[in-house]
Amino acid sequence: MTHEAGWAHAPGALHPFSGPAPSWLPQPHDVNALVPILWSATAHKSDGELVIGGVSVPDLVANVNTPAYVLDEQDFRQRARAFRDAFAGCDVYYAGKAFLCTTVARWVQEEGLCLDVCSDGELSVALRAGVDPARIGYHGNNKTPMELRRAVVEGVGRIIVDSFEEIERVASITAETGRTARVMVRVTAGVEAHTHEYIATAHEDQKFGFSITSGQAWDAVRQVLDAPGIELLGLHSHIGSQIFDSSGFEVAARRVLALHARVSDELGVTMPELDLGGGFGIAYTTQDDPSDPAQLATELGKIVDHECRALGIAQPHLSIEPGRAIVGPAMCTVYTVGTVKEVELDGGATRTYVSVDGGMSDNIRTALYDADYSATLAGRESDAPPVLARIVGKHCEAGDIVVKDEFLPGDIRPGDLIAVPATGAYCRSMASNYNHALRPPVVAVKDGVATTIVRRETEDDLLATDLG
Repeated sequence: MTHEAGWAHAPGALHPFSGPAPSWLPQPHDVNALVPILWSATAHKSDGELVIGGVSVPDLVANVNTPAYVLDEQDFRQRARAFRDAFAGCDVYYAGKAFLCTTVARWVQEEGLCLDVCSDGELSVALRAGVDPARIGYHGNNKTPMELRRAVVEGVGRIIVDSFEEIERVASITAETGRTARVMVRVTAGVEAHTHEYIATAHEDQKFGFSITSGQAWDAVRQVLDAPGIELLGLHSHIGSQIFDSSGFEVAARRVLALHARVSDELGVTMPELDLGGGFGIAYTTQDDPSDPAQLATELGKIVDHECRALGIAQPHLSIEPGRAIVGPAMCTVYTVGTVKEVELDGGATRTYVSVDGGMSDNIRTALYDADYSATLAGRESDAPPVLARIVGKHCEAGDIVVKDEFLPGDIRPGDLIAVPATGAYCRSMASNYNHALRPPVVAVKDGVATTIVRRETEDDLLATDLG
């Protein structure tokens, strides 16, 4: 339930009847310990100091300051390989929108994955990194003629068309350039994913795709087939993000493959490919229980095999899009504590408010999606008993919350370092200059070496576009 003055004003937002902590957050036995599922593969504590990729976080901060995103290269590559190997014989598309820079684009290519982009800027990064255009997919519900022209001319491997106008634009570009565009038709299967409304993408009342139920998807397929210069690869379905339950894919696959079979039966065209999307969930807190890639591959493989057998059709070449599942857990954000204050709640309970030197400018997801995160003291060990804390940012907004609920040592104090795990997806990508904040750097760590792959913005960067 929301409230016009913000989520914190909604009934029950501060849990006044059961104490201030949510039921899924038990008081820890050791407030210094890491919960492994929340952190990248190499993260551990050494005498209280967080170490990632063999690099001490306090030492890293001494060189790059805070806030800073810390990216575990080994963990990223391991997750990429896990999806590649589990879905052997399929194409795995890394989500550029989750986080993209030239270094990460190179890692994606080196690990044998394809790459999704959804803007001219993301395409520029991919091409600058040397990614093979044939292994790039181009998403978006409103691609401009300029963007489409560049995609066609560069030889992008597939354009996921999302409107009748876009099909017309692609046809016009191919006629003018003499090139062929390979496309997939984005369809909505009418599946309501169990996720936040803003990241559920297969129900009918939203901006993406052509509805199967209304017949739009059929009309779009026919329009593509009638257009010279366009090669139809297949249908593309995506039911949402941060998904843990495979049942939604079962319903979507049934409906999408039924359309696939109808195209073959009635139009005599066998589309060679099928993309079932993905959007697989990760662990932000202990209440999340993500599946590993092997389990996902088994479940999706059974679903596709069952539906194809039922329809009496050959299985098309499958592609999937893990979404945040590769980069999300591979990165954490490190902050410095600025202030600590105690706030009395109803019923005599108190909450410790810990203010850090970042906030909604480097992680908008808590404010935007009511997302939950976890945190740990990153620079020292403490023997103080745990206290329930709310980690908030420095911006001039009451909703500037980084972590709504977490137990931290009772002696948390200004100058302490706090690390928030699972911030690889969408945090740096959605980062802003709100309150004229400077966006943090991204530092890759591996084998004891820290390398800045995206530098911190400077005041010169901030003022460069201000022509006053």
